[in-house]
Amino acid sequence: MISSEIQQFEKYYALLTEYLVTYSMQIVGAVFILLVGLWVAKKLAEVVANLMTRHNVDITLTNFVSNVVKVLLIIMVIIIALGKIGISVTPFVAAIGAASLGAGLALQGMLSNYGAGLAIIATRPFVVGDTIEVKGVSGQVKVIELGHTVLINEEKVEITIPNKHIVGEILHNSFNYSLVKGEIDIAYSASSDTAISLIENALANHELVAKQPNAQVGIERFADSGVTISYRYWVPTTKIIETKLAINASVYKAINDANIEIPFPQRIVTLNKNN
Repeated sequence: MISSEIQQFEKYYALLTEYLVTYSMQIVGAVFILLVGLWVAKKLAEVVANLMTRHNVDITLTNFVSNVVKVLLIIMVIIIALGKIGISVTPFVAAIGAASLGAGLALQGMLSNYGAGLAIIATRPFVVGDTIEVKGVSGQVKVIELGHTVLINEEKVEITIPNKHIVGEILHNSFNYSLVKGEIDIAYSASSDTAISLIENALANHELVAKQPNAQVGIERFADSGVTISYRYWVPTTKIIETKLAINASVYKAINDANIEIPFPQRIVTLNKNN
């Protein structure tokens, strides 16, 4: 038993020795090619990244392209090194192709998200800080990744959207701001011009209300109990709630301080008295 194992070991040792003697120079050459190739791949990836950065290309796209260049060069170097020591690379290429096809089918959804992410980064329909609405979801763009985009809404809730659900859809982009609407009723006997002027001052004096686009104030409708004054203004998306509450309080105080009557719903009931 022991002698059989020794013979087996000697056989493998002889094969290894013969291989090393026959291909010693090829092995040295393959190692040299591999080391030089890894160095070149690293340097070329850095050159690509620096070039794209100088041209103000998005950082996510820059990292992705530089990493792809590096990986492709490393694969090419490994194939060349294997061929140098007499190992046929044809089966490896076929296996890589088959594995890539299988992985592509299995990761079709993920790859479509990555493709959509590249389209977003390249075409820039929105950037970090913009406020977008897509498929009924809205918020300020916090992060744009290759696979998904993260929004944050006025309630400070983060919303993650796969990029394939953004590309090709109708997209609303209000940039850094969101529109807020409010209204208040005044009596028919009150001066609508005075009320509108007071509301405009309240909006103009709040630091978070955007100067552009301009706030809009005017008569919305003639209600049963009074005249409805509507006001529209733009605020940072993440400050909607606190700004809306503050503006409503300012508008109510200004109307009250000016002794402008705020009506409440009334209904006149006439009773017929039968004699």
